Amino acid sequence: MSVERTLFAFGGIMVMITSLLALFHHPYWTWVTLFIGFNCLQSSFTGFCPPSWLMQKFGKKTEAQLAIEGLQADSQQA
Repeated sequence: MSVERTLFAFGGIMVMITSLLALFHHPYWTWVTLFIGFNCLQSSFTGFCPPSWLMQKFGKKTEAQLAIEGLQADSQQA
């Protein structure tokens, strides 16, 4: 799984968790949900996303890196 797909899954899970916490625990959890949304918005403009950077540091590969590896594997087989 690539960084981009993992990022979508992570964001979705965090929004669901914080929404449930806001509903059943305390309404202040809504602020975390808003922070997640703001972070998604700013990363669409700037390209900077802290979770993405962290995933790459832990060795997760981007879609582009996986595509290059796939092309290299295909060329070695031919």
